[in-house]
Amino acid sequence: MTDVTDWVVLLSAATAAGWVDAVVGGGGLIVLPTLLLVAPGIAPQTALGTNKLAAVAGTATAAVTFARKVPLQWRLLVPAAALAAVTAAAGAAAVSLIDRDLFIPIVLVVLVGVAIFVTARPSIGITLATHPPSRRKAILVIALAAGLIGAYDGLLGPGTGTFLIITFATLLGTEFVRAAAMAKVINCGSNIGALLFFGFTGHVLWALGAAMAVANIAGAVVGSRMALARGAEFVRVVLLVVVVAMVIRLGWQQFG
Repeated sequence: MTDVTDWVVLLSAATAAGWVDAVVGGGGLIVLPTLLLVAPGIAPQTALGTNKLAAVAGTATAAVTFARKVPLQWRLLVPAAALAAVTAAAGAAAVSLIDRDLFIPIVLVVLVGVAIFVTARPSIGITLATHPPSRRKAILVIALAAGLIGAYDGLLGPGTGTFLIITFATLLGTEFVRAAAMAKVINCGSNIGALLFFGFTGHVLWALGAAMAVANIAGAVVGSRMALARGAEFVRVVLLVVVVAMVIRLGWQQFG
């Protein structure tokens, strides 16, 4: 990929993905199709690995930006991020063994359900729960989300942050901005786990990924600051837009 136009397209996609990821997740649906379009001969594992190098920079930046303004339960989130790293590495190892097309219809159903749920329940993620969850419930929900969604991130990826945000808002009654901050910490762990696997197996284009990482960071800084400044309603609207876009993109990929 020596064409300047290709680099401009990829760096623009990485910037947009950083913004979307910082607010509601789903940036992988921007970068991965762009990589496959610009470099049609690239192996799926290499596209995933290169995307992870960019994504880990963006999610780490967004996590730091959120953490400066939003109090987080680090004693729960750091072990959860470590768990997500392990399960994401396992998911990445399974990429070549499992037909990923089997997962697309399942993800589509889940995303449609998310869109309907968020539309029908406008209070979800806008206000904190009247009765905060017990510590035991919080540990269970965060651990299961980190383990299961982390594995999905390594295996397939798109929408990981979105699924984490919805999980925390629905099951823990967390408002969207705080849920987004929590999601960034865990998503950072899953990105690191998948990146380590893809890196050790030679499936990362390091120069391209590093350039995309810088662009992703720029988008993540802008996105996280906008989420903090505009609040939960802004995140909710962007969430719905991204979910609908993911449904259209995955639906076209599966049935188009």
